[in-house]
Amino acid sequence: MDAMAHSASKARVVQAADTHQAGALLLSRSDVERLLSMEECIAAVEDAFRQHALGETPAPGILGMHVHDGSFHVKAASLALDRPYFAAKLNANFPNNGARHALPTIQGVVALCDATNGAPLAVMDSMALTALRTAAATAVAAKHLARRECEVALICGCGGQSAAQVRALLQVRALSRIAAYDQDASKAAAFAASLQSATGIPTSVVQNLVEAVATSDIVITCTTSRRYFIEREMVRPGTFVAGVGADNENKQELDPRLLADSTLVCDLIDQCCAIGDLHHAIEAHVMTRADVHAELGQIVAGLKTGRTSDDEITVFDSSGTALQDVAAAAAVYRRALEHGQTMRFSFAQ
Repeated sequence: MDAMAHSASKARVVQAADTHQAGALLLSRSDVERLLSMEECIAAVEDAFRQHALGETPAPGILGMHVHDGSFHVKAASLALDRPYFAAKLNANFPNNGARHALPTIQGVVALCDATNGAPLAVMDSMALTALRTAAATAVAAKHLARRECEVALICGCGGQSAAQVRALLQVRALSRIAAYDQDASKAAAFAASLQSATGIPTSVVQNLVEAVATSDIVITCTTSRRYFIEREMVRPGTFVAGVGADNENKQELDPRLLADSTLVCDLIDQCCAIGDLHHAIEAHVMTRADVHAELGQIVAGLKTGRTSDDEITVFDSSGTALQDVAAAAAVYRRALEHGQTMRFSFAQ
């Protein structure tokens, strides 16, 4: 190693030590949104799925607990990037928050640590991070499972997740029209107007869900539904469906028969068996774990095939994994360092 390279290496070590001594970065929702682009988040999440499929990451963990009117879950994972990272996310999910308390449905924090010594590196808002990384997973799935030529996408559920889903989808597929569906027509109208203004893509509110699904190439569900509303008979051949809302065992968006009749891909099979839409298909005795085609990471890594024909119905069961969280959180942290973020807190004092 020459003198210049040695000096640069030494500087990086000193900088890392100084970072630990200075404490953890505190990053707000606006910080996360400013620092993490959708393009970078998609790349980070895709790489995390690939690493997992290749056996390069330990199995992520999850813990859930229900309380009155809502639930909490903790998701944790480790990932080796420019350094080994560990992240644990605590999310609260309270579907009635908007009407009752004027608060978001999802609130929480992500703690990011150095996995070589345990030092806390950052504590950041999880609401923005969850929206970005969840949408990124849908985009990765659409990249491999949706038909190359897709014109119409239907978004079911026009809450906090919906805009991110469209932004991510537009990174991998060119759309000519977007349809929005929500039980609250005013919420759907506001979402459609905002989205059309931001993207320039014609966006309409639909009231007839059966017709909307039947005329869509891509269907994304991001609701808090506890009973499926996308029925098997609605979905035409060639459609890609992403079920995003089922992140605990009481949530359900997709007809078990739809999963059984499709090429089903899960973010994590074991997790989807416990809390995803797959969980309900297994309980309905129309599927077993062995009927799942692949995990998303296996397709990304080239270990399993993605879409094989234009007539194939493909379904992505997205229960949300901490692999996405640690990948996105590490990307935010690295960008924060590059931008000279200074809001820090030392837990050791």
